[in-house]
Amino acid sequence: MRNDRDTMDADRDATIDDATSAALRSMLESVRLEGSIFLRAEYTEDWSYESPPAIDLAQLLRPGRQRLVLFHIVAGGRCWVAVGDGERHWADRGDVIVLPYGDQHRMGGTDASDPVPIASLMSPPPWPDLPVIRHGAGGDRTDIVCGYLDTDDPLFDPALRALPPVFVVRPPSTAAAWVEASIGYAMSASQGAADDSFVARRLPELLLTEVLRLHLTTTPAAGPGWLGALRDPVLAPALAHLHRDPARRWTVRELASEAAVSRSSLDDRFRSVLGRSPMRYLREWRMHVAMDLLATTSLTVAAVGRRVGYDAEEAFSRAFKRTVGRSPGHWRQSLTEGPAR
Repeated sequence: MRNDRDTMDADRDATIDDATSAALRSMLESVRLEGSIFLRAEYTEDWSYESPPAIDLAQLLRPGRQRLVLFHIVAGGRCWVAVGDGERHWADRGDVIVLPYGDQHRMGGTDASDPVPIASLMSPPPWPDLPVIRHGAGGDRTDIVCGYLDTDDPLFDPALRALPPVFVVRPPSTAAAWVEASIGYAMSASQGAADDSFVARRLPELLLTEVLRLHLTTTPAAGPGWLGALRDPVLAPALAHLHRDPARRWTVRELASEAAVSRSSLDDRFRSVLGRSPMRYLREWRMHVAMDLLATTSLTVAAVGRRVGYDAEEAFSRAFKRTVGRSPGHWRQSLTEGPAR
């Protein structure tokens, strides 16, 4: 009987996950995106670069815009990416790196290297053909396909910080076709065989939509309610504060004060739109951030716990296990791509 119940629970959870995934895909497909794959790079160990500030890169790629969504597809090899003084997030072949706010960032390989400005490695636009950057000391090679998307959707509003400044997604086999198509396009485009009528616009949009869906599936209250909350005049400022500083010891009173509403109004809005209290949302958001850090960085479990508001590793481990079903260490070990890709 116990096994039957476990099977029923697993089937129910799978149905819920499928419904959430379908809802997210439907909502994301309505987000207006315009973009392009704009270059590919061949880096050889040792290597590293630093991008220009967000506004400078946006002006370079799309004059008149303040910032763009950036993505990097790892076509081969292994690399890391970091924003500001943040942790290095590792990515391997087939992974997609997303910088939803186009923040200034650094990227490099497995060997230590002083970063060079990316602008020093390429000629200024306009580019008659897809630029190809070749840089490094001649060792093991990493191939990167770079693209951008332009959108005014609140999901990509840096004031809301609904997404981390950088995250890495490894698409499963069901989504890998988009990644392979993007890689194939970039390789052919560098030889003058680009199909601009389709790939330069639609494929990056479809790719990012699928990658975002995969990432957001672990977000608390993921689905139309959550995406709609980013446009809600009460919830949007409250969520922005929680997203920017999940480690803060928030109380409902403090959060309501930041959102300029009463505690009861804030609590009612969270429950009616997101189906949970503000503090439950905060706990689940912390676990969402923790999962990303555990999956793509080499931070210790204790360090990840501190990043999301837990001074004691034991307290963080208990909270993580209640939410995810496994301890942080066991969850990290269960990842097919390794504990810190």
